[in-house]
Amino acid sequence: MQRTPAVYRLTQLFARRYFTSRNSLSVINIISKVSVFAVGVPVAAMVILLSVFNGFDGLVRSMYSVFDPDLMVVPTEGKTFAIATAEERMPAAAEGVAAYSYVLEESVLFEYRGRQAAGRLRGVDERYVLVVPVQETITYGDYELRYGDMEQAVVGQGIAYVLGVKTALYDPLHIYAARRGDYSPLLPIDGYSRGSLFPEGIFRLDAETDGTYVYCTLDFAQQLLDYEGRASGIAIRTDGTRPETVRRQLASALGDDFRVLTRYEQKASMYRILKVEKLGIFIISLFVLVIASFSIIGSLVMLILDKKEDIRILFTMGADVRFVRRIFVGEGMLIGAAGTLGGLCVGLAFALAQQRFGFIKMGAASFLVDAYPVAVQATDIVAIAATALAVTWLINRLTVARMIPRTAIRCNIRHNG
Repeated sequence: MQRTPAVYRLTQLFARRYFTSRNSLSVINIISKVSVFAVGVPVAAMVILLSVFNGFDGLVRSMYSVFDPDLMVVPTEGKTFAIATAEERMPAAAEGVAAYSYVLEESVLFEYRGRQAAGRLRGVDERYVLVVPVQETITYGDYELRYGDMEQAVVGQGIAYVLGVKTALYDPLHIYAARRGDYSPLLPIDGYSRGSLFPEGIFRLDAETDGTYVYCTLDFAQQLLDYEGRASGIAIRTDGTRPETVRRQLASALGDDFRVLTRYEQKASMYRILKVEKLGIFIISLFVLVIASFSIIGSLVMLILDKKEDIRILFTMGADVRFVRRIFVGEGMLIGAAGTLGGLCVGLAFALAQQRFGFIKMGAASFLVDAYPVAVQATDIVAIAATALAVTWLINRLTVARMIPRTAIRCNIRHNG
């Protein structure tokens, strides 16, 4: 029998008739409803899990938007570059750049009231606040790196906890940095430069960042690290233009001596891990969906056995194996589609309710957000729906092909003869 629109509509008519049978006491109907539920639950779980992961992903990205600039320019070779050289080339790259700031960063040793901790000193100029809204991360004190002639520091909460830093006290924070150049091994102390800052504020971001970084002025960092007139990077904020567009323009204007990194490239390993974790969640949920979809097999097997007389009549009337298979594949797809639609509706309703009301709390252990963050993405919904339907279609095809082999007509004719 040729595959025409009329034939397709006829097979779907049979499938809908079997699926919507009013015989509610039939065991087959009960199993079909259970199969719909079995498909819907993992679909709803996939929507919820991926939405929660998207929420955490968005939270991480928003956190780093107040620490990492839109773009960061770093030297192609070496750790630092001459600021004068960059200043000569920056005007040619002004289009798309709203503000930029010079940064000098290096690993150092911090000491406060006899306690020590290793970390990174980030020296920034006065324009840094125009590039990165670092003030939003301040939890104690103020973001003020210089008071008159006194050099001050803004310390990460994690490193402040380790060192016992208090902004209300006037004890200095000592910084030790490895000295560049030759020094006598007989006097190890000569191998280090030392400077002192007074803690003025404490910032909070994530455990890794605020447990590592301390802000100071660019002048102090240059003097301590012996990098007069030099910087290790240029932090750039775009004016709304796509960062990738500005990146290409900056790379062209600054030349081969510099590399321009987007925010993703600045934390490439972290964002790559986030993508891998999301893929892992999707694959694990998919395995659960596949296992749950096996319940459709039982429903189809019992339906085919129950409709043997109908199948024989269809063969007698001239139907071929493909026509009969389409009927039961359509029945299985209706079960899968009903479960997928129901699961999507339940999952979306739960995710949107959590996004709106935040009724599931994270507990006192979290200080960044009170409730689990949720973000629904249309691409995830499409991927979940397509995957669920593909899984059920494959299971239906294999089951029906096993139950109704191509020799079914021949066997039926031999039986009748």
